[in-house]
Amino acid sequence: MRWEGNRTSSNVEDARSGGGGFGIGRGSIGIGTIVVALIGGAVLGINPLTLLGMMTGEGGPAPQVQTQPGPQAAPPDEMGRFVSTVLADTEDVWKQLFTQGGATYQEPRLVLFRGSVRTACGAGQAAMGPFYCPADQKVYIDLSFYETMKSRMGAPGDFAQAYVIAHEVGHHVQHQLGITEQVERSRARGGAAANAMSVRLELQADCFAGVWGHHAQNARQILEQGDVEEAMNAASKIGDDALQKSSGRAVVPESFTHGSSAQRQKWFSTGLKTGSVKACDTFSARTL
Repeated sequence: MRWEGNRTSSNVEDARSGGGGFGIGRGSIGIGTIVVALIGGAVLGINPLTLLGMMTGEGGPAPQVQTQPGPQAAPPDEMGRFVSTVLADTEDVWKQLFTQGGATYQEPRLVLFRGSVRTACGAGQAAMGPFYCPADQKVYIDLSFYETMKSRMGAPGDFAQAYVIAHEVGHHVQHQLGITEQVERSRARGGAAANAMSVRLELQADCFAGVWGHHAQNARQILEQGDVEEAMNAASKIGDDALQKSSGRAVVPESFTHGSSAQRQKWFSTGLKTGSVKACDTFSARTL
């Protein structure tokens, strides 16, 4: 992936020197079930469906989060600069697309942390994987997740890493468009129907990640040989069926909350090929 020398974002908060709090985050949306599924042998991580339910008010008040107003300099280390550059690229793409649609894109902030972090959605842990908190409109990531992708999941590559960020930014886009709140209301029915809504939410975020890749490639030619294959491989590794198999459990489609490997690949590819937000309407699709 060609990223060096491109613009970095002023919306990165580097909290790696500190941290605080334990437990799961209220309202956060992410792909964090991956890590614990592979390391612990069972999917015990953060379920966006459950977290959306927590947003309705279950549990105590969310802890206060330390904010860092104003522009931030890009982190000095290479991986920090990489994340900052990818975030900036998503800002450029989504700002343009929102403007074309007659709307204003409110840029999210991205927080780098180690171990644990306090958010407006509660306390988050590295084991959750990267996640998005609608309550403070921030993406959170412990960069050790990338080593987990490479060594434990068999999903290396910088474009695979960029896909992870673009997926979480996709959740921010959903929040901006009011989709997250609609899903929260719909999932009140609970059960398999609620799981199905969570799957469609996650697959749309995958598609939005593809939309970013499409427009970034057209504008800045970021892709190198093998990059698309890296992202498709990562998408296959985090499908619910792949995670259930890797943990030694039977594949139970009714329990899926993120979608199968084939579904995640399909929707990322849809966004990447079309660059169309309308093409990412997973909620109207008869088949996923």
